[in-house]
Amino acid sequence: MRKTIIGFALGAMLFALCVSAHAQQPGKTPRIGYLQIGSGLGPGSEAFLQGLRDLGYVEGSNVIIEYRGDPQRREDRLPELAADLVRLKVDVIVALDPPAARAARNATKTIPIVIRSTADPVRAGFVSSLARPGGNITGMTSISTELYGKRLELLKEIMLRLSRVAVMRNPDRGEGAHNFREMQNVARALDLQLQSLEVRDPNDFENAFRAAGRARAQALITIRTPLIVNQRKQIADLAVKSRLPAIYDDRAFVESGGLMSYGTDLADLHRRAAIYVDKILKGAKPADLPVEQPTKFELVINLKTAKQIGLTIPPNVLARADKVIK
Repeated sequence: MRKTIIGFALGAMLFALCVSAHAQQPGKTPRIGYLQIGSGLGPGSEAFLQGLRDLGYVEGSNVIIEYRGDPQRREDRLPELAADLVRLKVDVIVALDPPAARAARNATKTIPIVIRSTADPVRAGFVSSLARPGGNITGMTSISTELYGKRLELLKEIMLRLSRVAVMRNPDRGEGAHNFREMQNVARALDLQLQSLEVRDPNDFENAFRAAGRARAQALITIRTPLIVNQRKQIADLAVKSRLPAIYDDRAFVESGGLMSYGTDLADLHRRAAIYVDKILKGAKPADLPVEQPTKFELVINLKTAKQIGLTIPPNVLARADKVIK
């Protein structure tokens, strides 16, 4: 009797092991579509790939990544690139640039998509709600709208007599108009006047800075759009030339010569995107994966730029910086 029981137990264990082994050996190597507005592997892409490696995914071994992007960073090519990934029938599309996310959303309603939204993903039409996205899209939001107030406060801290701030934005982008309205509400509470600097193409920036000078703007803040991100070096250089203290949403601006930035740790968001991909590849549905909000923020200050424009950063602000460029 005892031998019979042991035999049954061993049989059950062997059956369970066989089932488990079978479940862990899918019929094909998972294929990830990676859609971006540019090309090559920037800091965000590297952070995403590191996130995959941390989860045990080795590109070319147990996962295939199909990269699609335009070297000239042309948004109008993204729909074609997204359609190509759909034709390949990838298992999941990763679109961490907002323009890429829109292109992916328009290309498929069935393939899971992991996004990073710089605005409200519900208002932008990506998901039904943060808690229950409800479709084939999930991911992260960098809630940049809510952070504009903090950036204005930081400008006020480093310039005690600040009263007029120029806001650089692309009026043709819907999220830019919304963010500008939100910023105006915060500015009134801080007793600040805002001046809108409208830019639509790379040739508009010099005129925008001249307009800021005529209006006696004392500082600059930018509203993130692809155009402004792409021209960050030009913006930083013109701000220094105009001796205009500026704050941005991304450390990449500061590393390009800008004065300071306060925003979401984008590398952390890209690493966390890998966690969503892992869950989806293991069977989770985007509709059931809540959209996450950021938990890490960073303040970056460029002291070299501060010296160039003749500005002294208060010690209490410097002490809070996550990184100081000297």
